[in-house]
Amino acid sequence: MSSEPEKTREGTRALSRSEREVLRTFDPGSRALVLAGVILVLVFSSVLPWVGDAAGWEVLTGQADPDLDIGFLPWLFSTNATVVGVGLGSLALITRRWVIAFLAGLGGLMVTFEGMIAIWSRQTSGVAGPSFGLVLAVLCMLVLGVQWMKIVWSQD
Repeated sequence: MSSEPEKTREGTRALSRSEREVLRTFDPGSRALVLAGVILVLVFSSVLPWVGDAAGWEVLTGQADPDLDIGFLPWLFSTNATVVGVGLGSLALITRRWVIAFLAGLGGLMVTFEGMIAIWSRQTSGVAGPSFGLVLAVLCMLVLGVQWMKIVWSQD
């Protein structure tokens, strides 16, 4: 038979484990719908023109017309937007882990900056300027980054 102090210690350990589990997770509440919608719009933006007539998926896969001279920056943005915006964002929504939400927020803001640089690089290239799909993708990454950081900052 176990003594009373041992039962108390076991109960404290169990409570500590459940408390730690609660601290590792988050509840996005109504933001979950906003985040899922913005991720969906980000995926949709890949079928829209990003540079000239080249769609976002063509920029991502390198299948755009070589005459457009896409360059490295739009490709880098499309890759990171896919990995961070769609990949990490979806993973954070599914797992509800605080650390993944933090990475999605921080990464989303960094990828937004990359997207602004990609837009600038297309404006100064002299070949084909940025199209509305690229601008929409950058705006989606900005909204995702801000929403994820709001969730992270609201953590108790």
